[in-house]
Parts: sequence; C-alpha cells; structure tokens
Amino acid sequence: MKNGIVILNYNDSENTKLMLEEIKNYKILDVIIIVDNKSTDNSLKELKQFENHKIKIVEAKENKGYASGNNVGIQYLIKNHDVDNIIISNPDIIVTEKEIKNLVENLEKNNVAVIAPNIKEPTGVSRGWKLPTFLSELVANIPFFRRFELSLLTYKNEEYKKDLTKVDVVKGCFFIIKKTVLEDIGYFDENTFLYYEEIIMAKKLKEKGYATYVDNNVTVIHALSACVDKNINRIEKFKILKKSQYYYEKYINKMNIFKLLILRIFYYIYLLGLEIEKWIKR
Repeated sequence: MKNGIVILNYNDSENTKLMLEEIKNYKILDVIIIVDNKSTDNSLKELKQFENHKIKIVEAKENKGYASGNNVGIQYLIKNHDVDNIIISNPDIIVTEKEIKNLVENLEKNNVAVIAPNIKEPTGVSRGWKLPTFLSELVANIPFFRRFELSLLTYKNEEYKKDLTKVDVVKGCFFIIKKTVLEDIGYFDENTFLYYEEIIMAKKLKEKGYATYVDNNVTVIHALSACVDKNINRIEKFKILKKSQYYYEKYINKMNIFKLLILRIFYYIYLLGLEIEKWIKR
C-alpha cells in the first residue's frame, strides 16, 4: 500500500517548512505534495528549495479556498503517482511516523474509508462529531447559546473508550482517506472557500455508506488555524463560516426554506452584534 500526503500552504511557509523537515524522511510516505494556494508572500520560492524526487511543490493558479487548493494537490497526486491512501494535512500539524503508520494500518485492516486521530489543540481535543442538525446550527447563531452547540454534536464519552470510534465528521486539518473513496465522492466540494468542507464530505460519505473512524490511540497536535487567524479577521471569518453553512444546508442537506430563513435572521442578528462590539472597541 502506497501513501501520499497533500499539505496546503497559504502565506505560511515557516510552518510548512518545519513540517517538511519533520516528515521528509518518513518511509510511510511515498509522495509529499505541497500546494501553494497562490500565496502573496515568498512562500512559493521558499518551498521550491525542498523539491526533489519525493517532494513536489504545486502552485494553484488562483486562491479559491481550502477545498479547491486541496483538490489541486489531490488531482496532481492521483494523476502522477500510484497511491492507495491520501493524507490531507494542514502545515501546522505535528505528527510522528509511528502515528501515521498506526492510522494506515487501521485504515487497511478494518472496513474503513476515512480515519483520523485525536486532534489536540490549545482549546481542547477534537475526537470527531455528529453531522449538524437544525437545532445545533440555530444555537450557533445565538449569542450566549453557542456553547450548547458542542453538547448537541459530541458523542458520549464511553464511545471513545474503544480503540476505534465511528463518527460522522472528522477535522479537516488531518485525516487519511482511501483514494478510491475520494474519487467516488468527487473530491472536495469547491463551492465553499473555507469551513464546512469536512462536513460536506462527511454527508457525502454517509450517503454512500462509507465509514469514518477516529483512532483513539493516536493523537496529533494542531496549532489551531494559525494561517487563517493571521490572514482573516474575526468578522470576515464569521461571514465566510455562515456562507459555507448556508451552502451546506441548502444544497447538500436540502434544508427547507423556512428553516433556512430562520438561520439567516439569527445570522444577521449575530453579525450586527459583532459589528457593534467592533465599533465600541474603537
């Protein structure tokens, strides 16, 4: 079984270079694809220095977001290399070769389409979650109630006492998917710029009967959207998030127009609150 990894870079060459230095000699990785998502700094030039027979730096023609950028790398990988499994990773992930091996072994020996580790972040540990419901989407748009969203989407603690836990959604910052499965669902949906990519993928996987698991014996470290935080301000991130949410609910989840209208009303109320908060802090 051959494994390829796709790492998406945007104005974050320092983290990407650190990760490359760490993983470039991992024998479990047959091919490493770095996609520079049309960075506005000198990332492409910096990363080109790492290119060799195993590492390929691919430049996206334009920055159309996370999904599109990853698809550039995925399609290049599939076209030019014979791989069985594809790892999708952010550049700010810390993962050992042993951890990747464990994930790949569980992907291959179990009837699994997607596998992910526990993701340790400064805010806590992500272990996969349920697909969103109307109620969970609604409370995410209501100030002071957003904290209840997590309780609506998480599984019971006993579910994570197993070696593998079946979940709906895993974090898009690091997971492994079988190449044939990725081809079957049509890669990432490119109708979002940022956010909801893993939820859209999870919905498509579930509809086709594919299983997604979290390996509870493997934990990787994520620096928590370092690139996003330094390139997009809070209000713009919120707008992008809700645009992606609307696309998912309308076109992927087929939510009815009445529920969509309610979500939009609470979205604008929340946005108004953010704008007022910003104005007060000036």
